[in-house]
Amino acid sequence: MTTSLIDINDLFLTLIDDYRLNKLYEQSVSNFNTHLEGWLLFAIEDFSGICTQELVYDESTQEFSVILTRKHKLILAQIMVKYWLHKEVFNILQMDNFIQDRDYKAHSAAQNLREKQAALAGKEEEISQLLLDYEMSNNDWANWKNQLFDEE
Repeated sequence: MTTSLIDINDLFLTLIDDYRLNKLYEQSVSNFNTHLEGWLLFAIEDFSGICTQELVYDESTQEFSVILTRKHKLILAQIMVKYWLHKEVFNILQMDNFIQDRDYKAHSAAQNLREKQAALAGKEEEISQLLLDYEMSNNDWANWKNQLFDEE
């Protein structure tokens, strides 16, 4: 038994509400999972350097080689939200609307973009703190304390 992409996607979907993803899910679960897989791959890359479990993911089976702990699944889902927000901020269609719209619409689009950028910045800071806390909690402080440092 291993952890599948679906396990992480389910957690990810509890953190966001996106009608486009809901519609994609209704149309094709397979396409939906493949679409979200990209964000998972970015999340794995961000987390793999400090994760205490091996994050070996097989794209053909859409499964990890191990059963991930709940904590690790939750962290991956949170990082996926960061990349989902990144896509929302850099959505070229919305940027085109901003450039072409005038008056109220232009102001509204600009405000919308600023709020999305602020949400992304907040999520990036939250993820950075989450990963730092994770790494600090998994540090072997006893061995660290007993290390001898070379004097220069």
